[in-house]
Amino acid sequence: MKKYIITGLLIWIPLVITIWVLKLIVDALDQVLLLIPPDFRPESTVGFHIYGLGVVITVAIVLATGIFATNFFGARLVDLWHDVLHRIPVVRSIYSSVKQISDTLFSSSGHAFRKALLVQWPIPGTWTIAFLTGLPGGEVSEHLKGDYLSVYVPTTPNPTGGYFVIVAKKDVIELDMTVDEALKYVISMGVVPPGSRKNGK
Repeated sequence: MKKYIITGLLIWIPLVITIWVLKLIVDALDQVLLLIPPDFRPESTVGFHIYGLGVVITVAIVLATGIFATNFFGARLVDLWHDVLHRIPVVRSIYSSVKQISDTLFSSSGHAFRKALLVQWPIPGTWTIAFLTGLPGGEVSEHLKGDYLSVYVPTTPNPTGGYFVIVAKKDVIELDMTVDEALKYVISMGVVPPGSRKNGK
């Protein structure tokens, strides 16, 4: 009996959590419809709420913005918009910080979270998974002698909370696993180890 219950839980728990997370995302994106005047909302036209329409609208807006920003006129307009925001005192500090982070994380030319590492944390002799975020810069780099790396050490099982750490490059082991494999390893608390590529697994 216990064996069957555990087997059933192993099937249902991932499915239920996946559906729950997807529902949270869809519900959040459906709030975009609240920006539309009441008289023009879908429920006013068809008589009922179209679940998930906010997702479609959000994706369409993001796609259209990307297409517009990649042409010459759009790129000039975006640069002008950035200049305007950088001239507003309070907005400037918030916007520039968020933009630097988003550019680092999502830009195809960025190096953040492009490599999985093995670092000693939180004490020497104890190892954990980390992700390369770049190189120390500014005044920080002036106080460091030798080669150092900026890394992000995620927490388990929630990798969105973690620590920014600067470690000596000689103390870092570069892993052959992908970032996705490393994230799965962290989220599963080490239960789902990635296969070794060197051994052909």
